[in-house]
Amino acid sequence: MPDSTLLLIEDETHLRRLLARVLELEGYTVLQAENAYRGLETLRQHAHEVLVILSDVKLPDGNGLELLPRYKAAAPLAEVILFTAHATVADGVQAMKQGAFDYLTKGGSDDQLLVTIERASEKARLQQRVLALEKQMGQHYSFGVMLGSAPAFVAAKVLAERVAPADTTVLLEGPTGAGKELFAQAIHQASLRAGKPFVAVNCSAFPKDLLESALFGHRQGSFTGAMSDQKGFLEEAKGGTLFLDEIGELDLGAQAKLLRVLETRQYFRVGDTKPRLADVRVVAATNRHLRQEATAGHFREDLYFRLAVVTVAVPALSARREDIDQLARHFTQELATKLRKRVRGLTPEALRRLRHYPWPGNVRELKNVLERAVLLCGDEIGPECLPPEFEPAPENDPDEARLDDGRRLYSVEKRHIQLVLREVGGNKTEAARQLGIGLTTLYRKLQEYGLA
Repeated sequence: MPDSTLLLIEDETHLRRLLARVLELEGYTVLQAENAYRGLETLRQHAHEVLVILSDVKLPDGNGLELLPRYKAAAPLAEVILFTAHATVADGVQAMKQGAFDYLTKGGSDDQLLVTIERASEKARLQQRVLALEKQMGQHYSFGVMLGSAPAFVAAKVLAERVAPADTTVLLEGPTGAGKELFAQAIHQASLRAGKPFVAVNCSAFPKDLLESALFGHRQGSFTGAMSDQKGFLEEAKGGTLFLDEIGELDLGAQAKLLRVLETRQYFRVGDTKPRLADVRVVAATNRHLRQEATAGHFREDLYFRLAVVTVAVPALSARREDIDQLARHFTQELATKLRKRVRGLTPEALRRLRHYPWPGNVRELKNVLERAVLLCGDEIGPECLPPEFEPAPENDPDEARLDDGRRLYSVEKRHIQLVLREVGGNKTEAARQLGIGLTTLYRKLQEYGLA
């Protein structure tokens, strides 16, 4: 049975009371008004409650068609149904164009009216749920929920917050797993584009021959396998923010086309000759020293300067050790709720070991380590819940040290992968070649070790 509030605006007293009685028997709460003035006053007082407005077109002090914009302004999430004794096609078309949910004729069947009202109330409820989810999403990714008091982190956060409202490009620099996408989300939520899409693209996740099509879209038949027209990420992010992670992985051809987007706000789908408008804000991220890459000729210098209008340095976790305790406690409680585990917290010794670990995988690795601990441990996370590499290194017994090193294959392989990645500037294709493994295997290991 419906549980919705409806505003009924009708000047004929008998008809208004009859309709109100029918609707109340169906489970609606009905507010009544005998004219446009009283209807608007009632709507302003109950704007957050009313889901559907059922209004006569011909009222003593106004016309329902002319009042429609005022109804929508007073209660933007409510749906408006207009009804009249003298319906015309032209009025019906005009009503729908102005945002009415439906346009009905008086004297029709009650069943049709009830079905229309129920559909309208369902749509209004859905709009309210979407708005609530968007608000929740905005709070989840806002600057206010970003934890940390280390000077380097606070400086990055303050700078990002200052530039967020301006519709300019931002370059986020920092190691993998430091939280660059979280910064990008917060910038989007604090911008004028917050109500529009946030589209994140990992440039290293696409083969170079497919990345251009993924970004810009393509026309049917533009290449083998292009069976139909396809939107690109630029089009998906229309009106919002396009986050290009690992921007350094773009090849020079795609870099030239992205530069054109930033300079002219136009682009072409692959195989198309018609320019399209790129209504997006670009936020890019890299774990490389992009300025050095540009100087060395591995990245377009002109594109670098277009991207780095504002550069935000997101610090590694090792540069903000004073934040580890706070982050660890936060992640532990968040993960315990998510995994439905009762965990009181972490012991002092567990926190001490977390503080002294080098954290090559940064915040992402910390969260992965704690997820494992929450899953495997009881009501408190102690040092025994942490992976082997968190054990203190043996100091006195060389034989024991050698034995422990032999057992830490996980740690040895993880650190070797990190070393190779640093030597090749984060280029995963080159790292996989030097390691003698496939690129897919490297990505699997990066994910397994919390480095992805």
